[in-house]
Order: sequence, then structure tokens, then C-alpha cells
Amino acid sequence: MLIRCVVYQNGKKLAEIEPQHIHEYVAKPDCFVWVALYAPDAATLASMEEEFDLHPLAVEDAQHGHQRPKIEEYAGSLFAVLHMIELPNDDPTAELRVGEVDIFVGKNYVLSVRTGVEKGFQDVRTRCENEPEGLERGAGFVLYALMDAVVDRYFPIIHEIETQLDRIEEQIFANQTPRENIEQLYALKQRLTITKHAVSPLLDALSNLSGTRVPLACAGMQEYFRDISDHLLRLNQSIESIRDTISTAISVNLSMIALQENETTKRLAAYAALIAVPTLIVGIYGMNFEFMPELHWRYGYALAWGSMIGIDMYVFYLLRKAKWL
Repeated sequence: MLIRCVVYQNGKKLAEIEPQHIHEYVAKPDCFVWVALYAPDAATLASMEEEFDLHPLAVEDAQHGHQRPKIEEYAGSLFAVLHMIELPNDDPTAELRVGEVDIFVGKNYVLSVRTGVEKGFQDVRTRCENEPEGLERGAGFVLYALMDAVVDRYFPIIHEIETQLDRIEEQIFANQTPRENIEQLYALKQRLTITKHAVSPLLDALSNLSGTRVPLACAGMQEYFRDISDHLLRLNQSIESIRDTISTAISVNLSMIALQENETTKRLAAYAALIAVPTLIVGIYGMNFEFMPELHWRYGYALAWGSMIGIDMYVFYLLRKAKWL
């Protein structure tokens, strides 16, 4: 589905055009065309391939999707794949929705193909149109703006993971629902893995745009892409830190479970010791009563009760002192 097809000239919006006229403006040296598509069909991609003279391998990747984040160069043009991650309806408990944006960049054109997520890039287009000095740099600036927007959308995901991790850590030390804590920690670890799969490959790929040798479409834009690289580096460091914290939290939670089981075992052993004393005395004498315990002692019955109570109280005192009860 076509979202927008706009021509820009000297940093300013010139006009919105029909897709069949794209090649006319791409041929003009002072213009570039920015097209946005959402979940296009094969026919639409084929028409874009013809209008922009796109490389067929890049078009094939965009058509099939599910690509690893990457930036590839094809004879003067660029093909970038980025993963987009969002929380459906901003619900922190919902599963992450993972989509993809494929960006074709040439000297006089930018084509973005978005699939799998709802939020688009209208805010990016507005930002670029409000910065004509940036748009004067051409398609490279639009590529930077799109990539910067995608990377900035990773930060709220990381922040939400950190918030949930803090809450689970509080539950661990409050001895609440240890099994549920483990399940929540593994769910967080899965979210973190999804985010890492989006960040780490892109960090490696971006070095081609922020070094000394850059593609023609991004000439003079190295400092902009270095800024994105810095953001990705911060994200990657946060991911590694959170992953270590989650692993530690899982270990601590398992240790807390073991401590709880140990405390339960100690209590059961303590109660068994308290029961063992009267059981031993009753077992020895049988307690059929006729002045027990030495058969005909007049105070034998009272002595048996007194012995059981006295010894149990002493054992109870020792167990409480040892904090078993």
C-alpha cells in the first residue's frame, strides 16, 4: 500500500506525485523522491523496482522479509534492513510486536517499505520538512532520520524491561511467588534477546556509514551516522548489563527457593524431635496405667506426663534458640 510519494527540491517539498511519474523526477539532479510503502504486494514492489532501477536481490529481500538487520551497497545505491519493535497498545505486559523496515537509498531517491508494525514515519517526514537545511543534503539525510527514529524507539523498550526487572527483584526479596518470578524473568530475557537481535547487527553494519569511506548517497553525513552509532552502543551496553542482572536475579531467586525449602525441612525436623520425646516414653511403658511407669509407682502417671512436658519444653527452648522454630 502506498503511503506517500513526494518530490523535494533544494530542501523543500515540491509536490506529491503519482508513482508512474517517479522516474521523471529521479532524473533531475536537484530533486529527490521519497516514497513510503506499507506491506506492499509483489506488483507494487515490481513497479518500484522499475521506477527506481532497484537491484533485484534487494527487492527480493524486501519482498520476503524476515531479514537480519544489515546495510548493503549495490552499485551506488544502499539497501538497509532494520527491525522495528513496539508494545501493542503501549501495554507493558503484552508480547513485543516485531516488524521490519527496508530502506532503498540512491542519489535522488529514498524508498521505505514497512511491514509488521503499526507506527509509521509521518513524524520523521514532518521533522525533515521542518529542517530544509538537512533535506538539502538529499537522500542521505532522510536515511539518517529514518534510522535515528527506529533506534530511538528501542529506548522505551529497554526502559520498560528495566522497570519490570526492578519490580521482580523486589518480589524476590519479599519471598513472593518464586515460581512466578522465574517465569517473569525468562519472559524478560526473551524480550531482551529480541531487542539485542535488532541492535547488535545494526551496530556492526553502521560502521560502513560512519567511517572514512562511505557510499556516495551518504557523503558528508558521517557525523550523523556516528551519532546513531553512539545510541546503538549505549543500547548494547544496557542490554548486556540487564542480561547479567537477569541471570543474577534468576540465581538469587533459585537460592531463595532453596533457603525456603531448607527452612521448611528444619521446621519439620524440629516438630519431629518434639513428637519423638513423648513417643519414646509412651512406647517404652505402653501406658496401660496402673500407677506406671515402674508398674506400681503411685506417682508414675504424673511423673510420665511431667517428664514428657519438661523434656519437650527444654527441646523446644533449644530449637527456638537455634532458630529452627
